[in-house]
Amino acid sequence: MSYFISSQDGYYALTGAGMAACGVLVVVLVLLTALLVLTGNNTEADPEKPDQPAAPKKGIFSVKQLVFCAMALALGFAASYVKIVPMPWGGSVTLCSMLFVTLIGYWYGPKIGLCAGFAYGLLQFAQDGGTYILSPLQACLDYIVAFAALGCSGFFAKKRNGLIKGYLFAIAARGLFHTVGGYLYWMDYMPENFPSSLAIIYPIAYNYSYILAEGLVTVILLSLPPVRKAMTAVKKLAVD
Repeated sequence: MSYFISSQDGYYALTGAGMAACGVLVVVLVLLTALLVLTGNNTEADPEKPDQPAAPKKGIFSVKQLVFCAMALALGFAASYVKIVPMPWGGSVTLCSMLFVTLIGYWYGPKIGLCAGFAYGLLQFAQDGGTYILSPLQACLDYIVAFAALGCSGFFAKKRNGLIKGYLFAIAARGLFHTVGGYLYWMDYMPENFPSSLAIIYPIAYNYSYILAEGLVTVILLSLPPVRKAMTAVKKLAVD
């Protein structure tokens, strides 16, 4: 169909060049973010106090925030390759990959969390999203918007037990966008082993089966006292 996208069996797939273009896009976005950081660290004199040293301008991200976000995204991306339990209707329980992305919102709030989730969605699309593209809206729902929703954990950053509450809300939001995409685009691709009498709930069952299974494992881990203590220490390191 084109140099970047090919058409086969009713869906679109990224070619090798298309995958490379996605990788380049991610790199460009990282460079733009770094540029915002450097621009934000410039100094700006106070016109009302010309004799005093210029104060640093505040950027969208600080260098420290950018470093911690990059580390969390890298860990989440690597963990997404470690599929612990494959689910019978599709999808897999990974090595707590969603947790690493939701941590960013927990550390820095929803604004940075959503930006990081958006970047993670691009990484996921570059990883395997190009395998099945039915339409631009489907790709956005399944990858860009769904993974950006993991940043919603930031809305609970300052609440009691905010990490667990934010994590559960974020993964539920991710599942919601996947489910909407499922009803719009994936009903015709229902596997044969799925009960036909439950076809109406196929997108819900498919998406939330692996999301909630991984969520349950992650919440159990986060509830362990040593892990809670470690998460508190990491947040202090990331924020202070």
